[in-house]
Amino acid sequence: MKWDDLRVFLEVARTGQGSGAGRVLGLDAATVGRRISALEATLGTPLFTRSPRGYALTEAGQRLLDPAKAMELAAGQAARTLGPEAGRVAGSVRIGAPEGVASYVLPDACADLADQNPALRVELVALPRVFSLSQREADIAIGVSAPDAGRLRVQRVADYGLHLYATPDFLAAHPIARSEDLRNVRFLGYITDMIFDKELDYVPLISRDLRPQMTSTSLTVQLNWTAQGAGICVLPDFVARARPELVRVLPEDVAFTRSFFLIRHDDGVGVPRIDRTVDALVEALRHHLRDRSAT
Repeated sequence: MKWDDLRVFLEVARTGQGSGAGRVLGLDAATVGRRISALEATLGTPLFTRSPRGYALTEAGQRLLDPAKAMELAAGQAARTLGPEAGRVAGSVRIGAPEGVASYVLPDACADLADQNPALRVELVALPRVFSLSQREADIAIGVSAPDAGRLRVQRVADYGLHLYATPDFLAAHPIARSEDLRNVRFLGYITDMIFDKELDYVPLISRDLRPQMTSTSLTVQLNWTAQGAGICVLPDFVARARPELVRVLPEDVAFTRSFFLIRHDDGVGVPRIDRTVDALVEALRHHLRDRSAT
């Protein structure tokens, strides 16, 4: 039994897809299929059932899973400590994150990660949605709420603040001295029935009477509208910093705190490419958001 075949087996088990495993390993789906068939022939038993939806472990495959993981951990430890491959991380890692953190926090972290690990392929999926790690949509996800189901490892990484923002020109034309004045200005925000996480539904927390006139699923669009003087908007402070022309509005009356959670599947614990990426993301989030709530 070859270790390389077991690596293929593990990635197919994790992703449930030949194409997904191939993405990680740098192989095409047909090669993945042949390697799995060869391993099954060597062992004399099917390890997966195949269907149009992908690969599902058989009972024999389930029994092989833990020994294969143990071999992976041992191989990874050897590679990190011995020989010319020491410290080398290879393969691909897919990170799912909301648009704001993906656009304004993670780019530098991903670039540094790629610089330090030339054999690692970094994929950053920036979408306004909750990513399903159980369906292998990503190896690692950044979320604003913690999932309460699944074989997942969840780590609360950092808090961040949010406030109302507008341009000085907009405020000169629409003076706001108290919360009641917000009913008289154009509000910007998310499309209500497309908000993907309840933690992002800020407007009702300010007032049940507020109805945003201009809405978008994109935080960047909301930021640009606000910077153009189109209205007033709740923005994360780390995003608003990208547009220094914006000023906070009613900072003592309207302020929110939310958290970023790093989420990964149990199967990814101990996998060098995922462990290294997790460390880099945690460091980047904490560094970027540390001690900046008042700026």
